[in-house]
Amino acid sequence: MQYINGAWVDQGTETFVSLNPATQETLWQGKAAGDAEVQAAVAAARAAFPGWSALDYSERLAIAQAFKASVDAAKEDLALLISKECGKALWDARSEAGAVVGKLGFSDEALQERTGVKQREMKPGHAMVTHRPHGVMAVYGPYNFPAHLPNGHITPALLAGNTVVFKPSEQTPMVAEWMVKRWHEAGLPAGVLNLVQGERDTGIALAKAPIDGLLFTGSSATGKALHAQLGGRPEIMLALEMGGNNPLIVCETEYVRAAVHETILSAFTSTGQRCTCARRLIVPAWAKADAFVDALVASAGQLTVGAYDADPEPFMGPVISLREAQRLLDAQDALEKLGGKVLLRMRQPHEGLPFVTPAIIDMTGVKNVPDVEYFGPLLQLYRVADTEAAVAAANDTSFGLSAAILCDDPALYQQLSKKIRAGLINWNRQTTGASGAGPFGGIGVSGNHRPAGYYSADYCAYPVASVEMPELVLPEKLAPGLTIT
Repeated sequence: MQYINGAWVDQGTETFVSLNPATQETLWQGKAAGDAEVQAAVAAARAAFPGWSALDYSERLAIAQAFKASVDAAKEDLALLISKECGKALWDARSEAGAVVGKLGFSDEALQERTGVKQREMKPGHAMVTHRPHGVMAVYGPYNFPAHLPNGHITPALLAGNTVVFKPSEQTPMVAEWMVKRWHEAGLPAGVLNLVQGERDTGIALAKAPIDGLLFTGSSATGKALHAQLGGRPEIMLALEMGGNNPLIVCETEYVRAAVHETILSAFTSTGQRCTCARRLIVPAWAKADAFVDALVASAGQLTVGAYDADPEPFMGPVISLREAQRLLDAQDALEKLGGKVLLRMRQPHEGLPFVTPAIIDMTGVKNVPDVEYFGPLLQLYRVADTEAAVAAANDTSFGLSAAILCDDPALYQQLSKKIRAGLINWNRQTTGASGAGPFGGIGVSGNHRPAGYYSADYCAYPVASVEMPELVLPEKLAPGLTIT
């Protein structure tokens, strides 16, 4: 079902389905939006833009507050839906549902702080800076956070006065539909938010449409394709939040068990399906380094993997699909053939289902390791001589999203963190520990310098600079060579 101009429309091209990863049963099926549906959605957003952007900010905020209240009242339903459709453990899905509820406060605060009105006296008048919405924003959502991450674009975009066409991941259409229904119930005017379901062709059609901005969260490959597709269209605001080949450096610490805990959270939370998950564990030489690695391998080998409704509740669910599970198993084989030593082997415990166990592969000294993001619970270990070598290894990537340093010495952290190239750098905290009160984005092929999170306000409105005088005044002294008759 598409949601266009305030109505649910059963129109489109080919039928596609969404599967429960844990059972491979069909949860949802519907038609993919074709060119006609995409154009209708963009036209509806275009027609709704003047009225929506003309509303007082407080009126838009009131509707967003109604949306927040609706989600808050049903956040357990949302968590269950997320678990069913993308496979997350329920504790993890509950965290995501809570983040959806919490987003409005950060978005409101950020818009007030970063896009408010500023005035400076400039006798006899003043200089002004105001902000305006771009217009029609296309929002592309990922499957790993099917509610929180697209909401992180949609909420600030709507508050700023934009209208939106939302294209969710084809693997999580049911969560997207649930979210749009909450906006509808909150009283959002027709055409302000539109939903087009579909696969790759739908995304291409939307990027071709007459939009004013495209806000994307997803893989580096898809982000690069969208960047290329929009080449030659500089008038479109493009914000890309992509993946990372993220490093976690574990230096000398007396808290070995805590370091193991933060490493597991970094590498294996959400079954490794977070763009901020650690992909490379870098361990310089220190007294307890071997003990740390041994404890990590032993602890990761005991992580429970299962469906969201299993009893007891698992730490990890399945990856999103059988195809992704096979990609991870193939990646493990490829790294082993390059010379990697498998310390903990990834396995697929249930034939025909995309559950996989964590993997840790020692790639120390291996040459020509691919600089790619393995989107799952596959962690590469690199042992290095010292902290300088650790920084060099951390920066040996074209990505630059997330990094973390575990160590007891604050001076060492300051020294190392200043040299690491990443948009998110944590100390004694897992790589996946981002704050909603800060920007969220990276450098290199992890983004295009349009961080989301708190800074999403920056790409949802553009600044207008004005010099304003209360009346027309002829200056006492004219410029040389100028005569006014």
